[in-house]
Amino acid sequence: MTRFLARPTRVAIRDNTSIPPNASAAAAHTLTGTLERILFLNAENHYTIGELHADHPPGNVTITGPLPGVQCGETLELHGVWTTHPAHGRQFKIASFRTTLPSSVHGMRKYLGSGLVPGIGKVYAEKITAHFGLHTLRVISEQSARLREIPGIGAARARAIKKAWDSHSALRDTMVFLQTYGVTTSQCLRLVKTYGAATRTVLETEPYKVARETEGIGFRTADRIARNLGLPTEGAARLEAGILHALGQLEEEGHTAVPAETLATHAAALLEVPPEKIPAALARLVETRQLVPTHAGQWLASPLQSRAEEEITTSINRLLSHPGALPPIHTDRALAWAQDKAGLAFAPAQAQAVRTALTHKVTLLTGGPGTGKTTLLRALCAILQAKKATLVLAAPTGRAAQRMSEATGQPASTLHRLLKFDPGQGRFLHDATHPLKADMLIIDEASMLDNRLAAALLRATHAHTHLLLVGDVNQLPSVGPGNLLQDLIHTRRIPTITLQAIFRQGARSQIVHTAHAILHGNPALPPSLDDAAAIDPQAELQFITAPSPEHCLKQITALCKQHLPEKLQLDPLRDIQVLVPMHRGAAGTQTLNATLQHALRPAPAHSLPAHTGQRFMEGDKVLQTRNNYDKGVFNGDLGLITSINPDSGTLRADFDGTPVDYDRSELGELQLAYAITIHKAQGSEFNTVIIPLLKSHHPMLQRNLVYTAITRGRKRVLLVGDPAAYALAVRNTKHTQRLTTLALRLGATASGD
Repeated sequence: MTRFLARPTRVAIRDNTSIPPNASAAAAHTLTGTLERILFLNAENHYTIGELHADHPPGNVTITGPLPGVQCGETLELHGVWTTHPAHGRQFKIASFRTTLPSSVHGMRKYLGSGLVPGIGKVYAEKITAHFGLHTLRVISEQSARLREIPGIGAARARAIKKAWDSHSALRDTMVFLQTYGVTTSQCLRLVKTYGAATRTVLETEPYKVARETEGIGFRTADRIARNLGLPTEGAARLEAGILHALGQLEEEGHTAVPAETLATHAAALLEVPPEKIPAALARLVETRQLVPTHAGQWLASPLQSRAEEEITTSINRLLSHPGALPPIHTDRALAWAQDKAGLAFAPAQAQAVRTALTHKVTLLTGGPGTGKTTLLRALCAILQAKKATLVLAAPTGRAAQRMSEATGQPASTLHRLLKFDPGQGRFLHDATHPLKADMLIIDEASMLDNRLAAALLRATHAHTHLLLVGDVNQLPSVGPGNLLQDLIHTRRIPTITLQAIFRQGARSQIVHTAHAILHGNPALPPSLDDAAAIDPQAELQFITAPSPEHCLKQITALCKQHLPEKLQLDPLRDIQVLVPMHRGAAGTQTLNATLQHALRPAPAHSLPAHTGQRFMEGDKVLQTRNNYDKGVFNGDLGLITSINPDSGTLRADFDGTPVDYDRSELGELQLAYAITIHKAQGSEFNTVIIPLLKSHHPMLQRNLVYTAITRGRKRVLLVGDPAAYALAVRNTKHTQRLTTLALRLGATASGD
C-alpha cells in the first residue's frame, strides 16, 4: 500500500530554508531505506529527525524534515538534498517523500512494535511476524481471524487489532492527504475518530461539514482545504460557514448576540469578499434557523446562545413569581443568634445581606477580598442549618467549591457534579422536570458563570427555592459568552448587596490592601526588589523588578526552582502557580512552560510529544482545556501526570486524587500548567502566585486582569516584571463591552456592562 503527498509543495525546513521539489538535478537526490528510529517529532508541523537505514549504499543516515504519519519500519523514498550540520554532521534534508508499508520481516516487526496498533506491543509484534513472516500485514488487513493462531490472541483481541489497524490506515491516509494544509496530528486524529475510513471522502466533498461536526476543526482549517481543492470563494457553503465562524469569534469575545451589520462586516472581512455578498447568506442562515433574530430582528444570535438567554429569563421570572420554601424565620432574632455564635457584630451591609437572602427569592451579593463575604455565608449557613432547611452550595470550579466548603463548614460541589451530567444522554440529569431539592441554593464565584451553564443551573432550580448568587463584579468576566452577574444587576429587579468595607483581618493583609488600591486606580508599586534572591519570606506581596522578558524568565525560574522551595519549603508543583496575562510572546505561557519544565523536571524515563510542540513527561503539571463529561474533568482542572506509555501513546493524570486516562487522540485536551493564563485561574486560589507583568503584555494589561491575578494568592503574591507595565494595567479601565440581550429580556434599563 503506497501513500503519496497530495501535491508537490515547497516544504519549510526548521532552519527556515526551503527546497522546491523540482530542484536542479545537480542538487536533488533520492534516498530509499527503512525508518529505524524517530529521534524528534514536532506534532504540530510533523517536523521529524530520524534515522534511516539506507539501501544504497547500505548504512544509517540522519534525515530531517516533515514526515506526517510515518512509523518506524516503513520503507521511505525521500527526495531532497544532502547538508552538513555544524554539530551533527551529514544529514539528508527532505523536500518530499513517498512511503510504502514495510516489505521485510525486520521492518514489519519494528512497524507493529512501535505502538501504532493498540494490542500489539513489541512482544506480540515478535510473535506475529515470526509466525506469518512476509505475509504479516496482509493477514492483519485481510485475514485478521488468523491472528488467533498466535498464543494469547483470542477472538476479541483479534477484532480489536483489526479495528485499530483499519483506524490507523484511515489516519495515515488522511495525514498524508492533509500535510500541505497545515492540519495537526491531533486534528487528524479527531477527523478519523469522527468519520473513520470515509474521512478523505468527506474532506474532498464537504470540507465545511467538518468545521460544524468535529470539535477542534475550525473554519480556517476547513477553508484551507476547500480552497486548495478549488471550491468557489463566493460559494454559498463558504459564505455561510464563514458567517457562522465570524459569529463564533464574536462569541469568544463574550458576546451572545450582535447587530446584523456588525456580523456582516466582520464576516466580509474574514472571507475577503464584497460586503454585498453577505446579506443573502445571512437570510439563508436565518431561514434554516442557524441564526436567530433578536431585538426585533436587528440583532442575530446562535440558537444555543439565544436559547440560553431565553431559559435564564424564564427561570428568573419563575423564581420571582413563586413563594419561597424556607421555614418561618424571625430575621432579627436569627441575626442576633448568628452574631452571638460568631462572636462579632455584623456590619450593616452584612446584616442586610442576610435579611435579604432569607426574605427574597433571588439575591445578588458582591464584594472584593476582605469585605466579609465568608463571614456572611458562614452565618447564613448556620441559621439555615439550625432551622433544618435544605441547603445546597456549589461553585463553577473544583477549587472554588473546596474553598466554599472550608469557609462555611458545609459540603459544596462543582456545578457540573451538582447537576449530574450524563455522557450517555448528553445532558444534565437535573433539569426542569427533575429539579434540585433545595430550600436555599448558594452559588459562589457567580461572575464565572457563562450563559449556557447559568441556563442549565437555573433550569434545574425549583420554583420555590431561594437563590443567592455570590461574586466579585470587579474580576474578569466569564470565559464563555455572557455577562450574567452584571446583566442581573442592571435589571434592577433583583436585590443587590455590595460589600465595600474592609474588615480588620483584611486590612492587615498586603494582598487585600493592594487589591483595593488597584480598584481605586492607585498604581503605587508594592514593596520592590531587584533580585529574587532577596525576597522576604514574611511578606505577602512583593514586586521583583525585571524589565526584559529574558530577565523576567530568569527571575521566575529562580523563584520556582530555588528561592521559594529553600526559604519557605514550598513544593514547586503543588504550592506555586505562575499566572500569565497571555499565551504567546517571550514571557507567555508557552515559553514559561517550556522553561519551567526544563528547570523543574529531570529527564524522566518516559515522555510523549505534546500537540503544542512541547513534550509531556511523567510528573508534569497539566491543565484540562475543555469539559470532558465522559472523564469527569472540566476546563481549568489542574492535575499531575503519573504515568506514560510511549508505546501506546497514552498517559494517566491525577486530578485531586482521581486518576484519568488519555489516549493519543485526547492529548490535545491537555496543556502544560507550570504557567497558566490569569483567565484560566478564575475561581481558584493558590498558596503562592507569581505574576509576570511586562510591556510586551500590553494587549491584555487592564485593571480587572491584574486585580483578578493578585486575588488568586492565598498566602503570598510575587509580581515580576516592569513597574511601568503594572502602572499601565492599574490605570487601564477599558475593556470590551459584552453585547447581550439578557438584561433587555428581563426588562432592564441597559445592556452590556
